[in-house]
Amino acid sequence: MKMLSKFQSWLTQACVVALLMLTGISSAQTNSSPKNILVLGDSLSAEYGIDRGTGWVALLEKRLDEKKFNYKVINASISGETTVGGKSRLQALLSIHQPSIVIIELGANDAIRGLELDATATNLKEMIAMVQTEKAQVLLVAMRIPPNYGKAYTDKFFSLYASVAKDSKANLVPFFLQGVADKPEMFQPDRIHLKAEAHPTMLNNVWAQLQRLLKK
Repeated sequence: MKMLSKFQSWLTQACVVALLMLTGISSAQTNSSPKNILVLGDSLSAEYGIDRGTGWVALLEKRLDEKKFNYKVINASISGETTVGGKSRLQALLSIHQPSIVIIELGANDAIRGLELDATATNLKEMIAMVQTEKAQVLLVAMRIPPNYGKAYTDKFFSLYASVAKDSKANLVPFFLQGVADKPEMFQPDRIHLKAEAHPTMLNNVWAQLQRLLKK
């Protein structure tokens, strides 16, 4: 009986050790899998008018690799996208890609079309809430529009980003085009979209806030 009892005890210990080893292997495999960063933007993030691979999103993926961050970047940006379009696509993108970080770069096309900015703010808040419900972090990217839309409208548009970020407890890039917006030579002939030369600066503006959210 003692021999049987010792054998049962040894067998139990062996099973526990094997289970711990399998759990460790599973955890290591999970930790080695890259996390996803989802970028939901408009033409400024969709490489409009520039060569593929030269936009700030592509440069972001290269920087993550260089700095040994284990992330994959999914660029779901579409030229001409509004907050309405982004909101309608977001839930499916969250379900498919299960990102740990979502960068929202939308709103400029709402303003350019003269849409009601209260609706833009509401759409952004709803998108942020959708992301937070999925336990992912949000980085909202603030934009400005040209002054020819009127000072009251342009000021209200710019200020809505900080307001939305504060109300939603989201992270904020204060101004996407800081350092290039006042340089005409950085723009394409349409005076709206940026040349490839401007995108490293745009990435730096995003990176200044994004890097605090990254985990090695």
